[in-house]
Amino acid sequence: MNKRLYVDFHILQTVPPSCINRDDTGSPKTAVYGGVLRARVSSQAWKHAMRAAFAENARLDVGKRTKKVADLVKEQILPLAPDADADKLAKKALENAGIKFDEKSKKDDTVTKALFFMSTAQAKALAELAVEGSADKKQYRDALKAAPSMDMALFGRMVADEPSLNYDAAAQVAHSISTHAVQNEYDYFTAVDDCQAEDNAGAGHLGTVEYNSSTLYRYATVNVMELAGQLGAAQTAETVRAFGEAFLFSMPTGKQNTFANRTLPDAVYVTLREDQPVNLCGAFERAVPRSAQGYAAPSKAALAQYAQQMYSSFAEAPAQSFTVGSGLEELAPAQTAKAMLDALEKAVRDALAGNEVG
Repeated sequence: MNKRLYVDFHILQTVPPSCINRDDTGSPKTAVYGGVLRARVSSQAWKHAMRAAFAENARLDVGKRTKKVADLVKEQILPLAPDADADKLAKKALENAGIKFDEKSKKDDTVTKALFFMSTAQAKALAELAVEGSADKKQYRDALKAAPSMDMALFGRMVADEPSLNYDAAAQVAHSISTHAVQNEYDYFTAVDDCQAEDNAGAGHLGTVEYNSSTLYRYATVNVMELAGQLGAAQTAETVRAFGEAFLFSMPTGKQNTFANRTLPDAVYVTLREDQPVNLCGAFERAVPRSAQGYAAPSKAALAQYAQQMYSSFAEAPAQSFTVGSGLEELAPAQTAKAMLDALEKAVRDALAGNEVG
């Protein structure tokens, strides 16, 4: 029985002038890598975009992360016991499970101290226990541990006050970095007051927006066996596909209305590995130089060359590989994104069947 199975996603994506992920000063996030300044998009920003993509897919059961988690339980209590004090029951159910509330909140005493990630199934299970009048705290904790939503299993859950409720994340998402050096620029803009006096030619507002443009290397990996332990084989294959689709097509929304930077990937390389995840960012430790070819084509060549170098020295070649777009045919035959996702789902399903995961 193979106890290791990872799906690695490698994406090259060119983004025009944009500011999709800002720091505390409003500047695009950056990082120094290979001795030069790179554009950077944090993993948190892209995971949030992916969770938004999950929520738009009616086929997916997704959880909610909120401090108003008592409201989620209350919604499940009301149909079961319309005449009960749903607010009181919901709060008591969560307290029985070990969730602490913000005692300093003056506006709402049902707000938790920290954000809490909960699935609909977990909220329903707590509601049923509360309506039944159960006082067994272990039952409440078990209800909050069972039946995670797919995004909870992927991204994990951390509960500082009750570590028994934690989930280890089955997916890891790297900070995206540009394959080349960048230099941030400034857009000076004005806004005209439509109702200003005719003798006033000045602008109603002046400002600047910092931005950059880049070809990004994006990487994520999913521990399939960890995911299967939470969701089961059938749902795991569907979840890996959903993760891949969201990772390919999502985009953080920072300054989206200003720059309209919603692009699609230039090339995608997906692998199934039976040893360990392999991030191929080393392909760009030496920044891709400026050239008349731009950055996308040389980045594809660098990625393909580096992957083959790794497979001939430190790591085994993947068990299966897929590519989308042109430029990476040395690694696997190119196909459409839909065909790749179909093939990936089938490959994961077949691999789990071979490992006898239920």
